Amino acid sequence: MGFKKPKFWDTEKLSLWSLLLLPFSVIFLLMTWLRRISSNFQTHQKNKPIICVGNIYIGGTGKTPLAIEIFKFLKSVGKNPSFIKKYYSFIIDEIRMLKEIGETFDARNRKVAINLSENKGYDVAILDDGFQDFSIKPNFSILCFNSKQLVGNGLLIPAGPLRETLKSILRADCIMINGEKTPETIKFEQKIKEKFKNKKINFFYSKYKIKNIEKFRDKEIAAFAGIGNPSNFFNLLKENNLNLKKTFSFPDHHNYSQQDFNKITEDDNFMIVTTKKDYYRINEDQKKNCDFIDVNLEIENKENFEDLIKRNL
Repeated sequence: MGFKKPKFWDTEKLSLWSLLLLPFSVIFLLMTWLRRISSNFQTHQKNKPIICVGNIYIGGTGKTPLAIEIFKFLKSVGKNPSFIKKYYSFIIDEIRMLKEIGETFDARNRKVAINLSENKGYDVAILDDGFQDFSIKPNFSILCFNSKQLVGNGLLIPAGPLRETLKSILRADCIMINGEKTPETIKFEQKIKEKFKNKKINFFYSKYKIKNIEKFRDKEIAAFAGIGNPSNFFNLLKENNLNLKKTFSFPDHHNYSQQDFNKITEDDNFMIVTTKKDYYRINEDQKKNCDFIDVNLEIENKENFEDLIKRNL
């Protein structure tokens, strides 16, 4: 199962599709409100600190790489953290990535996964996603955005890409913007700070650095991606001066068929590359014909960010 984001979600001007879908966004808002009310009667009683890495823009905001960086930091200061992930049968890539780094508990109910983690002696739970799980009250919540999309057209699903309104930022302790600081991101910062004057909101920036870039230099590349924003991955390759000749975009969490792969590899003059998440979703035979781009997440003002986490545990 995969979901391909509609282009009109990221247009500045409201499209006809957005206007037509607005009534359904109102229904979505009402359903979210009802979920929040009902969750007040079944809140998780936490025994250990919980960090939530979430978003309100659906997909492609860099939650999982940030959760991994937080895990590494907590290990370095003597903590024994674990990852918490809600189980979906069609999402295997992110869970595999997390399990490669550390102990990961996944269940259809996050509270069950958190309890399992606590019972096994882990002292910090890192939620990869879960900002909209109102039954959990984290000690520290991070909202992730991408510098290129930010909030898209600013509307709720399905008229736009937002899972909640901007007012939800009031529940966050900080905002992490993945990508370069630009006039658009600065304007976004100012807008948020003016809108919520009574809340101190900490902004941080992060960006990807390709670790294995030398493998791909002086090669003609064909790249494919089935992530929230495939164009961001292709732009990363271009920004690092890699010779990108062809691109193939697929829905988020797409499961690749042999037909898909035949199309991607039809020109054998190109080196085939993809994201690490996509690499987890192709079979062993397909892996023989491609490689993945391995990245580090570099956080600007990292010491301040880590200090903020420590103070909230």
